[in-house]
Amino acid sequence: MKKQAIYLFLFTCISIIPFTFSQEEVSQAVDNQLTQLFLSDNPVLLKLSYSNKVLRKETNDSTYIESEMDYMAQDESWKTLPVKIRARGNYRRENCYFPPVKVKIKKSVSKGTLFEGNKKLKLVLPCVLQKDYNDKVLKEYIAYKLYEIVSPYHFNARLLKIDFTEEKKQKVKTFDLFGFFIEDIDVVANRSNAKQIKRSIHPMEQEDLNSVRNDFFQYMIGNTDYSSAYRHNEKLLFIDGEIIPVPYDFDMSGLVDASYAVVSQVQGEVLSITDVTQRLYRGFKRNEAIYQKVRQEFVKNKPQMLAVISDLESSFSDADEYNVARRFIIDFFDILANDNSFRKNITSVARTK
Repeated sequence: MKKQAIYLFLFTCISIIPFTFSQEEVSQAVDNQLTQLFLSDNPVLLKLSYSNKVLRKETNDSTYIESEMDYMAQDESWKTLPVKIRARGNYRRENCYFPPVKVKIKKSVSKGTLFEGNKKLKLVLPCVLQKDYNDKVLKEYIAYKLYEIVSPYHFNARLLKIDFTEEKKQKVKTFDLFGFFIEDIDVVANRSNAKQIKRSIHPMEQEDLNSVRNDFFQYMIGNTDYSSAYRHNEKLLFIDGEIIPVPYDFDMSGLVDASYAVVSQVQGEVLSITDVTQRLYRGFKRNEAIYQKVRQEFVKNKPQMLAVISDLESSFSDADEYNVARRFIIDFFDILANDNSFRKNITSVARTK
């Protein structure tokens, strides 16, 4: 009873704290406006044509190939941009039918177009050829959109409908794909008046509030394939004397539940779960008031988060994929709503080393 009374007291006290980001955080995050590409959630219609084989074989971290990107402008006319592309990623580059792509656009080429202000973009595509491959992309896109609600320091994403032509020697194959663009970390840093940190920093030396927001989010989507300590699927920003983690790459999460997804073993650490759809909190121990504040933020934002998912229902080819994804997120909020579940699954298992 004594412990329950303490948690109730903390929960009540925290409830008077604003649920939205502080004015300082907001002003930092929007000091530099979003580029036009990320001002809308409507899908961009895109046409791409290249060889997956050539992309894998002839590109690396510094070598690109010339290509073109067609997109439908606001006046519904098609525009063509010369671009440079390369395959990126680790697992997906080697194992996916459609390797993820890094796109470079010259400033002089993008000027006056939808892509102005974006010299580099990450393009996420489906991985394996299976009936629900577009649904998997939609679910990873949802993860990015959810984190936009969680923290002012995030990567923006823009959904794409892609007419993709795969070039081959004797013939071509065409695909109708969903994909999405992710803005470059330099854009995120500039918008936040931040500098990127490119060295390892222990999570306990990182800013409490956004660290816990990040850890709650990763737990919500069922992702263990991250480490802010080793900058694995995390970028670190230095803002006003604080280190802020910014997560990306969520294809190994339980929310996406990709056919190739496995429980992560970052730095060889073996975890206690055997399937990505099993949640495991990976955050470090923090002050109880921080947990309760972030808990309240998530509860407050539940309707907005579920709306992100609901708005994409008609885009799913398999209704079960949509329903399971929505249920997976609701299950997280059920844990937050119950003091015992919250303590058992999050605060009592927080890491100390």
